[in-house]
Amino acid sequence: MNEPGDSNREHDLPPLPGRFWDLVGPGAVLVGLSIGAGELIVWPRVTAQYGAAMTWAALLGVFFQLWLNVEIGRYTLATGESVYSGYRRVSHAFSWIFLGLNLAGWIVPGWARACGGALKVLAVGPDGPGSATLWTTVTFAAVAGVLFGPQRVYRSVERTVQVLVVIVTVGLIAIAFTVADAQTWRALAAGAVNFPFKDPAMPGYELFSALVFAGAGGTANLFFCFYILDKGWGMGALVPEVVNRLHGDDHAPHAGFRIRDSEENRARWRAWIRHLTMDQVLFFWLLNTFTIVLFIVGALAVLHPRGIVPGSELLVWEEATILGSVWGGFGKTVFLLVGVACLFSTQLTVIDGVARSFTDILQGTFGWARKRSTGDLYAKVAVSWIVVGIGLTYLYESIPPFVFLLSAGFFGGIAMAVYAPLTLWTNVTLLPKAVRPGRARIALLSVIALVYVAFAIVATYNLLSQL
Repeated sequence: MNEPGDSNREHDLPPLPGRFWDLVGPGAVLVGLSIGAGELIVWPRVTAQYGAAMTWAALLGVFFQLWLNVEIGRYTLATGESVYSGYRRVSHAFSWIFLGLNLAGWIVPGWARACGGALKVLAVGPDGPGSATLWTTVTFAAVAGVLFGPQRVYRSVERTVQVLVVIVTVGLIAIAFTVADAQTWRALAAGAVNFPFKDPAMPGYELFSALVFAGAGGTANLFFCFYILDKGWGMGALVPEVVNRLHGDDHAPHAGFRIRDSEENRARWRAWIRHLTMDQVLFFWLLNTFTIVLFIVGALAVLHPRGIVPGSELLVWEEATILGSVWGGFGKTVFLLVGVACLFSTQLTVIDGVARSFTDILQGTFGWARKRSTGDLYAKVAVSWIVVGIGLTYLYESIPPFVFLLSAGFFGGIAMAVYAPLTLWTNVTLLPKAVRPGRARIALLSVIALVYVAFAIVATYNLLSQL
């Protein structure tokens, strides 16, 4: 594969087409990934058990990821290739590292199990027919329908997630402003500025996982680069979109590009990086912060005063039941619908993102993978992930709670401790000077990287000391 700086791969940067709203999509999909297990399961459970005193960690986690996402997007915007390709240019060892981190972070499908449980209680109630495993299989089948029904994979995912995000946002607004009183909002505000308080009863690795789950978290943030490519942002406009294998073969792996240095291209770059930043500020940061706050408010008003700290599988049902006593049967149904929409959004985008990641890493590393079309390899990875996920749901009772519930957050945090400094290094050393991050951005990303590295070290030590 050519280096992105090779002269024979130089190309003019495509201009920004149309208005901002004509290009909406990647940020919204990332929000759909973010509002699932972290916002619906992890932070409401933290709030139910400890109150709102650590809300600052949720807000800080989303803020940190905003700037990580911009830097991840910067590389893809400027080269037309995934950020994993940039990591490989630093060292091929990172191919193996990120294969392992994606596997460790997402192979145990706690997010899918929670979605199956939520769908069951919505459809037939907690005591209705069918096991949680059976209902989880139904959700996996629905994911397969979205990924392998329409011809263009990304467009199918984007449209599905956008509908789910609307359902979640509208439902949360109605619920939060119905159940919360002035005292609830004051407690939330106090917790938002309570940095760096940690409840003594909360293990360090659990706070670490919760901070990672505030937002997309883990390798999920890296999925953003694939959304940019398929949406055709920046140099991604020169790259073919992944096509559903069932609708025919598609493109082989491609090499990156280098933006030809000219005044016109520099002006186009400024327009593109403004667009990317605005997309992440509006969709990822503001919308993600808004929804996670509403979830925390709901748990603070409904669960915490009653001392209810349900398991992840029953949290949706417990909150919906209490809401039913406060708001009537309609409120109960609304919250169940919000829960299913949140969790299915996460399940869909995780499988899609993991399949994209494995496909990209394998094709960039192994000759046998480069001989296959991207769509063919993507389909094989996605189907394999679904089959393994269904199989692992049958082992739920024998898997330790930490592995099943927090593995994505813990191993995802380790991943962020790796790629936060690595992304900065890649952008500073591999990209042309005109498109590199400025000094202020470098300083901010350095601080963020240090925080994730420090948290990873402390959380790992705390976890090992308790084993």
